[in-house]
Amino acid sequence: MVKIITNNDMSEAKSSKLAVIDFSATWCGPCQMLAPVMEELSEELAGKVDIYSVDVDKNPELAEEFNIMSIPAIAVLKDGEKVDMAVGFQPKAAMQAFIEKYM
Repeated sequence: MVKIITNNDMSEAKSSKLAVIDFSATWCGPCQMLAPVMEELSEELAGKVDIYSVDVDKNPELAEEFNIMSIPAIAVLKDGEKVDMAVGFQPKAAMQAFIEKYM
């Protein structure tokens, strides 16, 4: 299950061994296409990676902290440190390969 980050609280994601954060917004078409992909991956990769979602409209400080200029944007955190970013919609196989590089 994708966990929702609220109130700009990244503490859980930053304490995770491997976290993937989906920065999106409700009005963003590609974000809405990516959401079910991330949900499937969160179930398939459970126990290996924690997947989170951040609504940039509700958490502007996080969007600024991660320099999010376009959405959807995917950030990969390993032991609390950002190691990679991807921007734009990607099909499930491409997103899974992107995440598995860090497992």
